[in-house]
Amino acid sequence: MKANKPSLILFFLALLFTIIFDWTEQDFLAIYAKAIVLPAIFIYFLISSEFKIKKTESFIFAFCFIGQVFDLMDVEVSEIGAVISFLVVYALIMKLFIVEHEKIKLQKKDILPISLVIIFIVYLLISVLSMKFDNTKKFDYIYIIYGIILSYISYFSFVSYITKGTFITLLMSLMAVSYIFSDIFYIFNEYFSHSVVLVLIRDITQILAYYFMVEYFLEKIKMHKRALYNN
Repeated sequence: MKANKPSLILFFLALLFTIIFDWTEQDFLAIYAKAIVLPAIFIYFLISSEFKIKKTESFIFAFCFIGQVFDLMDVEVSEIGAVISFLVVYALIMKLFIVEHEKIKLQKKDILPISLVIIFIVYLLISVLSMKFDNTKKFDYIYIIYGIILSYISYFSFVSYITKGTFITLLMSLMAVSYIFSDIFYIFNEYFSHSVVLVLIRDITQILAYYFMVEYFLEKIKMHKRALYNN
C-alpha cells in the first residue's frame, strides 16, 4: 500500500460516517466524524506532494481549518467567523487561478455554452443572496463579496473546462460545483425548517470540495514536474 493511501481511506471513512450520523441525526457523533476530514485530506496532500507545500496552499488549508472549527463550534460568532474564513479561502483560490493559469481564449463555438454558464451563475448569485438577505440583514457586504468571488471561481473553472477540456479543468469545475452546492445548502439549512436531506447534501458537498481541491493541487504539481521534465 502506498504511503498516502491510509490517510485517503481515513478521509472517505470520515465521509461515510458523516453520512451515517447525519442520516440518523446523531449530531454529536457527526461533529467528530467531520473533525477528521480536513486533517486526513491534509496529510494525504502532504505525503502525495512529498511534504512540499507553497505559501498560498498553506494559507488555504489554514483558513479551511479555521472555518471548519467555527462551523463545528456552533457559537454566536460561528457564522461570521466561518464566512470570513472561507472568503479568504476563495480569494486565495481565485489568486491561484489568475496567477498560475493562462488567460482564457474564446472561440465562436464557445459563446453559447459560456453565455449559459454566465446566466446560470448570475441567477444563482442573485437568488441565493436574496434568500440570505430575507433571512438576515447582518454582514450584507461580506456576503456580496463572498458571492462575487465564488462566482468568479465558478466562471473561470467552467469556462476553462469548456475551452480546454483537460483533467485539471475538470477538477477545478468539480471543486467549484461542490463549493457552490455546499454554500447553497448551508443557506437552505438556515432558511428552511430542519431537514436531514439538506444537512446531508451540505456536508457531503463540503467534504467532496476538500477532496477535489486537494486533487487539483496535486495535479498542478504533476503538471509542473512534467513541464520541467520536457524542458
